[in-house]
Amino acid sequence: MKHKLNRIFRRLYSAFGAQHWWPADTAFEVMVGAILTQNTNWSNVEKAVTALKEKKLLNPRKLYRLKPKKLAGLIRSAGYYNVKAARLKSFLKFFLDNYAAKIKSMAAQDLTRLRRQLLAVNGIGPETADSILLYALNKPIFVVDAYTKRIFLRHGLIKEAADYSQVQDIFMSNLKKDAKLFNEYHALLVKLAKDYCRKQDPKCGICPLHGQ
Repeated sequence: MKHKLNRIFRRLYSAFGAQHWWPADTAFEVMVGAILTQNTNWSNVEKAVTALKEKKLLNPRKLYRLKPKKLAGLIRSAGYYNVKAARLKSFLKFFLDNYAAKIKSMAAQDLTRLRRQLLAVNGIGPETADSILLYALNKPIFVVDAYTKRIFLRHGLIKEAADYSQVQDIFMSNLKKDAKLFNEYHALLVKLAKDYCRKQDPKCGICPLHGQ
């Protein structure tokens, strides 16, 4: 499996190059984006983040002080805006109460303990927690999403019933625990799924992994 994973990475990197993901100006913006991107596409999240920036509200304390209805209106483009406003509020309370809204303090926390804390926040599941850990805090943990599962299922590397932790363990157990590698690998898988390994009408014949 270690050989297969490394070969897949080399092929994707050769085909697509560096992805420069996550597209954000600050670590806090990544955190907000990770929550807003639940059940929607990135273009909708960008609109919501831009709206917050234009109002100069992309700040933990400013966002936390906003009334839920006001916050929901600003992030409307991200979909499920009332639910996501509540989830953002829950995360912001956690961030303020536990780390005084300081990225450095949060980043200094032990990975295992911090992941456990994040998963205890209402509305934050494994994918969102790991996105925050990897992309905002540079922690070496692999993010698994629907794209990852689709690609690996089609290549016979996982079974249909494989859950999040089982898929994640494939990467964590067989790759060097390196945040930069995990960041790039996941971003490349997203690129592959969007452009080739699509849910409908996949382009298998011209896929960079064809025949691998």
